[in-house]
This record gives sequence, structure tokens and C-alpha cells, in this order.
Amino acid sequence: MLRFMPVGDSMTIGSAGEHTWRYRLWQHLCATYGGPFKIVGPREALYDKVADTPTSYAYADPDFPRAHLAGWGEGWLHMAPLIAETVRTQRADVLLVSLGLIDLGFYTDAEQTAENVRSFVAEARLGNPRVRIVLLPVIPNIRAESDDAFAAQVNRFNELLAKAAADLDEPRSPLLLTSPPPSYDIHYDTYDGTHPNASGEHRIAAAYADAMYQAWDLGEPYAQDR
Repeated sequence: MLRFMPVGDSMTIGSAGEHTWRYRLWQHLCATYGGPFKIVGPREALYDKVADTPTSYAYADPDFPRAHLAGWGEGWLHMAPLIAETVRTQRADVLLVSLGLIDLGFYTDAEQTAENVRSFVAEARLGNPRVRIVLLPVIPNIRAESDDAFAAQVNRFNELLAKAAADLDEPRSPLLLTSPPPSYDIHYDTYDGTHPNASGEHRIAAAYADAMYQAWDLGEPYAQDR
């Protein structure tokens, strides 16, 4: 059984009332993956914006495996120290990682963030030497439209992320960098310029699904009419 673990920030944990891209990808895998699989992770909650805590279970459709390792305001900096033990205890085979925007926005520059990527990969492999890791590039948000320095940091980090994926890739523990989510437009695919709405959730799920199909022949291409 293949065990997938979503790892991410606010775009992955989602907030009360949302489906999340995790749900969309689970639906896709149920329809297209030929073997048994499981979504794993130590957390299940959504973020509650009113309480300002990750304590909500008010999914738009709660009837799916909600496990994840994601946190509102968490980035590579926060996940790298957790990932070895989490991969080990959850017996994760495939990490679906969406991190970086919060790092660049509040904690670290592009070079420092890229170093944390490399630390994360090393730690994940301590948890499972054969773990597969799928990396989503940072999607520039609304801040990047008005803050040229921030936009440059996002672009620089995505370059360094691609280099890290190429440098650290190995046959027994492959690193796969997805393409940017297809046709993603923050003015139509988010509700606030950063966080995905329903169409954004589908586009992020499609980025993961299509990358795994193209590289590993896993499942099928994502159905874009969803």
C-alpha cells in the first residue's frame, strides 16, 4: 500500500469550510490509481480563523482521509526538524510538499530557505531511505504584484528549489519537481490573493497528479473539467 503524506503551510492545511487540495487529489487518486493507497499524517484539523487556532474539523466534505502534516504559518524552517520522526511513525512513502511562501515572507531569504529544503530532504530520508518527495514551486501571491523585492525572492527560491531537486535526486529516493499549477491565476483561483478557492484547489491537485503520472506512471492525468 502506497502511503501519501501532504506537507505544507496554510495553502495545504486549509481553513474552516474548505475542501482543500488534499481532498481533490484524494478524489483523483481514488478514481485513477490502480492499487491500494492511504493518506497519512499526524494532524487532521483545518485552521479556524475566528479562534486563530488549527482546531476546526468543518471540512466542506469531511468524509475523506484528512491526515496531513501542514500548519498555518509554518514553512520549511518548521517542518525540517519534524519530518524524520513523522515519516518514520507515519510510514510515509510519498511526500507531497507545498512550502516556501511563508518562509520567504517572514523568516528566511531564498538562499536560507533553499538550505532548509536540503535539510528537510536529508531528514526525510532518515525517516525512510526510500521516500519519494514531490515538490510544488512557490506560487507568487498578491504581495509579489506590488513588492518587487519579494517577487525576486520567490523567483530566486524557485530556481534554487529546482537545483536542489536536481542535485538531491537519486534512484532509490527520487525528488520530483512539479510544473507550476496549470493556468493558475491568483485573481481567479484564490479567495484573497494567496489561498486557493475551489478552482485553485483543483489546479494544485492537478500539478501533483500530472507530475506523478508523467514521471512515475502513477494514476492518470488530472481531469481538467472538474
